[in-house]
Amino acid sequence: MNQEGFGTRAIHAGQSPDPVTGAIMTPIYQTSTYVQSAPAEHKGYVYARGDNPTRRALEGCLASLEGAKQAIATASGLAASTIVLTDLGAGARIVAGNDLYGGTYRLFERVFRKMGQNFEYVDTTVPGALARALEKKADLVWLESPTNPLLKVTDLRAACALAKERGVPVLVDNTFASPYLQRPLALGADVVLHSMTKYLGGHSDLIGGCLCLSDPDRATRYRFLLNATGPVPAPLDCFLVLRGLKTLHVRMDRHCDNAEALVAWLRGHPRVKRVYYPDSSAFPGQMSRGGGMVSLELDGSVETGKRFCSSTRLFSLAESLGGVESLIEHPASMTHASIPAEERRKAGLADGLIRLSVGIEDLADLRADLEGAFEAAYSAARVGSGAISSTS
Repeated sequence: MNQEGFGTRAIHAGQSPDPVTGAIMTPIYQTSTYVQSAPAEHKGYVYARGDNPTRRALEGCLASLEGAKQAIATASGLAASTIVLTDLGAGARIVAGNDLYGGTYRLFERVFRKMGQNFEYVDTTVPGALARALEKKADLVWLESPTNPLLKVTDLRAACALAKERGVPVLVDNTFASPYLQRPLALGADVVLHSMTKYLGGHSDLIGGCLCLSDPDRATRYRFLLNATGPVPAPLDCFLVLRGLKTLHVRMDRHCDNAEALVAWLRGHPRVKRVYYPDSSAFPGQMSRGGGMVSLELDGSVETGKRFCSSTRLFSLAESLGGVESLIEHPASMTHASIPAEERRKAGLADGLIRLSVGIEDLADLRADLEGAFEAAYSAARVGSGAISSTS
């Protein structure tokens, strides 16, 4: 199956028709336990926290798409992160990128630092920064590429090779790219993490996470922790991700088409100061296209940016990303509010930054929606500054 095309594997990998009914879709095995024929004699399933047929089918598909030997589905992306950090134990030192998801930063600083772990943040896109951080003993390198929300791209092949020289495993959060655009294991990473809530599910109707890897010993430890601590995904959520994966390749092409066109337009817009979008050509063989995420800074105040976020119609003001519908958000007050302002500034995350998750709607409608938001935001700004006076 791994020799077949991505779209074929997205539809078929890990799945086969139901042997009893012939149902082409993997059933939702909504059960908490499994009947045994005699004590300790079972059909491979004992209790649903340990395993579930719907989950197993999903894991088979995920592993195929990421080029991994195993995938482990979890109840959320942060549950997957928690398993990795728990496995490292007290005293572990983690080197992470300085531009990362606010929930990951919160987990690092407000949960695992209290448990004795140490975290150092570096700009992994700056030559030499990671090498300097790895001069001291480290237990894990934690990367996002593209990063959230500045969409910086790290040379994953070089970073993984450097870490391997030091004997340090590398985890890559591949949520923003999806396996359709980027496969970090092939570039030297040891573990790939996803929030399945985003592009993998693709329809804003579930919460889930996963870990993809090929090291059998590490996978055994992670599965033990999943069973022992309990953050397993529900069968329905596994079914929904499986359903979403079947159109991942089609959706990602449309996300990219729309995002690339909007980026070209926004970069020439007089109200836009800066546009952030991944340069997929920076490191050949790493990321095939730039993806569906776009960040921008407007030419105006933070309040103007907030008005812009509140003035769209098709771009819904909401956290999350990767669904078929377009979303807009203000990271400093929403997804990254848990990161202290000083740390955000150090990472280059401006308070006026706006993040777009570009959906798969008609491009002309998305552009018109943003143009209307520009007009509404700047008309209000002119009124507020007294540029438009009352005629009464």
